[in-house]
Amino acid sequence: MVFTMGELFCGAGGLALGAKKAQVVTTTGETSSIKHVWGNDLDEWACATYVENILDGDKGKVINSPVQEIKIEELSKIDGFAFGFPCNDYSVVGEQKGLDGEYGPLYSYGVKVLDYHEPLWFVAENVGGLRSANEGRAFENILKDLANAGPGYVLTPHLYKFEEYGVPQTRHRIIIVGIRSDLDVEFKIPAPTHLGNYISAKEAIEMPAIPKDAMNHEYTRHTSKVIRMLEHIPAGENAWYTGIPEKLRLNVKGARLSQIYKRLDPNRPAYTVTGSGGGGTHVYHWREPRALTNRERARLQTFPDDFKFIGPKEQVRKQIGMAVPPKGAKIIFEAILKSFAGINYDHIESDWFRQEDAIAINI
Repeated sequence: MVFTMGELFCGAGGLALGAKKAQVVTTTGETSSIKHVWGNDLDEWACATYVENILDGDKGKVINSPVQEIKIEELSKIDGFAFGFPCNDYSVVGEQKGLDGEYGPLYSYGVKVLDYHEPLWFVAENVGGLRSANEGRAFENILKDLANAGPGYVLTPHLYKFEEYGVPQTRHRIIIVGIRSDLDVEFKIPAPTHLGNYISAKEAIEMPAIPKDAMNHEYTRHTSKVIRMLEHIPAGENAWYTGIPEKLRLNVKGARLSQIYKRLDPNRPAYTVTGSGGGGTHVYHWREPRALTNRERARLQTFPDDFKFIGPKEQVRKQIGMAVPPKGAKIIFEAILKSFAGINYDHIESDWFRQEDAIAINI
């Protein structure tokens, strides 16, 4: 009952860690689990992190290269497949070029893996903006291609709100689970575990306290002006708070992004942790006048403290911000394992993907 898994666009291993930790005891007493056999990413630091934490140091199982250069037919046989294809052209923060952008068409390499290797199941991930890119046409095309890949797949897309699954962060992502259509297996969306009982940023970061000598726990050096400005911003507010003295306010024209120098509300889940951006985008402590450390950001993403991110500080920030929260991913992978084992579990219907939608786009 061990499913082998391969992964494209693996990043630091958020999806992978969730899969690695997923285990289900079947009705016959066997343990069903997932074993990684290969991964790929363009980012050399992310690959190093993936090797360290997911592949137990086996460098031979990671392919650090552009996805376009991979010889898909030479990859090891797999039972399951995961790919969080690049979101740059689908994010609502960008231009949403979708399939017309540089990164938008890269999902097609996941389709090529499905065509050649015909895994039993797959998990694809992207930002919520995927559904609106190219006026919705990009999402429709991607669903069609995934449904018709290889032997054909039954798709279950859903917009997962990870704060509803015990992640201390308002992070919403589209996850598409595909099960081979020739199998008598039905995947259902796992029910939220923390509705009305969200985990706060303070609980995630301080309980228990992070050891001062923990890896990836370096503090950011701020200018004295930034520190003084943060001291005037209450928890939950941002750089446009009216109580900031005039001399400390930002001299910025145009749109006022709500997350610029925004301090966390200690009693609520954090706002979305990002992997890039200049000053003011690093997520800020509710009590201390400073940005969070990478280890604190990793806590908000539900990475355990013993997960070692490899690379310079800003590269680590990128790896953390681009990852899928492992705790949320684990719940989804365990639902897949339960589906194949014939084990019932609490589930919900998708609130935005209906059967008539599937018929309309011919999947």
